[in-house]
Amino acid sequence: MSGTVTAVSSNGEYSFTKPNRESITLLAGLGVEGDVHAGVTVKHRSRVAQDPTQPNLRQVHLIHEELFAEVGTTGFRVAPGELGENITTRGIDLLGLPVGTVLRIGGEAVVEVTGLRNPCLQIDAFQEGLLKQVVGRDEDGNVVRKAGIMGIVKEGGVVRPGDVIKVELPDGPHRPLDRV
Repeated sequence: MSGTVTAVSSNGEYSFTKPNRESITLLAGLGVEGDVHAGVTVKHRSRVAQDPTQPNLRQVHLIHEELFAEVGTTGFRVAPGELGENITTRGIDLLGLPVGTVLRIGGEAVVEVTGLRNPCLQIDAFQEGLLKQVVGRDEDGNVVRKAGIMGIVKEGGVVRPGDVIKVELPDGPHRPLDRV
């Protein structure tokens, strides 16, 4: 299974959206070089408030470009980086990957999938009503989170739009993604 990087984004300041870049550099054990969320321990403000010593399982945020088309059918316009992701992808069912999946991105970078992004109210501040489009319930009443996945950097490297993403599933049994 493989896909493609369609955009890369980072921001050195706390902001909901992240500007697109020509490239980003992933640093092993840290995240995206120069990004406000890079670090060994948690950097997301809500997580820091709970326990600043927690390991950072949210070093890299990936969103599938197909989500933008999906929310577009209900009148929302979202572009890469606008939901705060670092890597926008195409051609991979990110939400269907199990915990521990390895993503080989470009020639060097390796990201291990840790879980789902837990969408927050900032999404509605960005575009009112968008939160209901990226969080919902399935037919059994279970919460469905669509705002991408999170991962940790196992091997660093430069990532650019157009890079191929190769997916390596972990040995079974597979654990479904949950929020991190």
